[in-house]
Amino acid sequence: MIEIIDCYAQGKDVLLEKIQNRSRLESEDIGAKVEEILENVKQLGDEALFQYTLEFDGVELNAGNIKVTRDEIERAYDRVDDYLIEVMKEAALNIKQYHEKQLEKSWIDTKDNGTFLGQLYRPMERVGVYVPGGRAAYPSSVLMNVIPAKVAGVKDIVMVSPPSQEGEVYSNALVAANEAGVTEIYKIGGAQAIAALAFGTQTIKKVDKIVGPGNIYVASAKRRVFGYVDIDMIAGPSEVLVLADESANPKYIAADLLSQAEHDPMASAILVTNSYQVAEKVKEQLISQSEVLSTKTVIKESLKEYGAIIVVRDMAEAVEIANIIAPEHLEIMVDRPMEMLGKIKNAGAIFLGGYSPEPLGDYFAGPNHVLPTGGTARFFSPLSVDDFIKKSSIIYYNKGALKKVGPKIIAFAKSEGLTAHAASVKVRLDDDE
Repeated sequence: MIEIIDCYAQGKDVLLEKIQNRSRLESEDIGAKVEEILENVKQLGDEALFQYTLEFDGVELNAGNIKVTRDEIERAYDRVDDYLIEVMKEAALNIKQYHEKQLEKSWIDTKDNGTFLGQLYRPMERVGVYVPGGRAAYPSSVLMNVIPAKVAGVKDIVMVSPPSQEGEVYSNALVAANEAGVTEIYKIGGAQAIAALAFGTQTIKKVDKIVGPGNIYVASAKRRVFGYVDIDMIAGPSEVLVLADESANPKYIAADLLSQAEHDPMASAILVTNSYQVAEKVKEQLISQSEVLSTKTVIKESLKEYGAIIVVRDMAEAVEIANIIAPEHLEIMVDRPMEMLGKIKNAGAIFLGGYSPEPLGDYFAGPNHVLPTGGTARFFSPLSVDDFIKKSSIIYYNKGALKKVGPKIIAFAKSEGLTAHAASVKVRLDDDE
């Protein structure tokens, strides 16, 4: 089911390489199909959207029923458990309060020499949020993708999600969207939905940015429309890395590894510990706990292919491995987790102590659960308010200030062979003589 690997065994390097290289790389057939869908929607608009929705989802759409109505949202509230709705509201508040702390203000720095410089912060006007259908229509992902945009001040937040066979968007997702502040919802999915958001159709206005998870067709489409619009990131299979010493509870560690492994056969769940005793007990717990889970088939495949328990000599080596893997989720279950925190260089989200399990971040705590995967935490960050903000530089020089630096600019421009740049400054200096 899962292997215990000595840090110095050959198996460790093989495993790390396998984890770092795992991804859903698209085939040529998928790429060609996605390009065809994008081009057809770009050229034909709603007509192509309706055709693809009938072909892929078995639902007949038209201009009159493609958009989710207020009545449909109200019916969704009737179908969702009242307690879950209250939980969503509380989670939404936590997410909102956390992301409000990320807001920055425009600023201007005025100096006595006749100049001022600054930066202007403005939200994007219109953002699209993709929400998968079926079991993957997670209301938590709706909250995490929408609320930072709302906090940033985005005026129009457009959600797209494939319809069920009954022609409806899943109720949990609709409730979450309403609580988060979505302004428009459309019953479309797949690459065709990404195309509609990126290029616009007769019914759907194009957006400035597209965020949200999806299957390989959605990921491929997002990659291809980047440049027409901005995107968040191309997410890969999910992952958790647990660093644990002899003080950690094996039962808790196993439960957390299982919670990540159930996502997907390609999900990665790894424990790195300096204790053989902890390693053995965690393996026992993985076997016993997984047997009672409804997702045990997926879990076993994930742990077999991309799971491991790595035993190291000390926790310094454990930190080194963590920084190499740069995991999406990093749990630090050691006696003094705060002392280890400062040594972590690469991680999407860091969970400290035995009572901060990864699902706490997935659903409720407030920090965003849209995180970099596949080692990209080395250079990417969690989704945040900044992802929905544009920044403009502000530059002001009065006449005297430009006169002082003008010759320097002219020299710089001439050194690059850009004589018109030099002349743009010189004409102002000459005019002053």
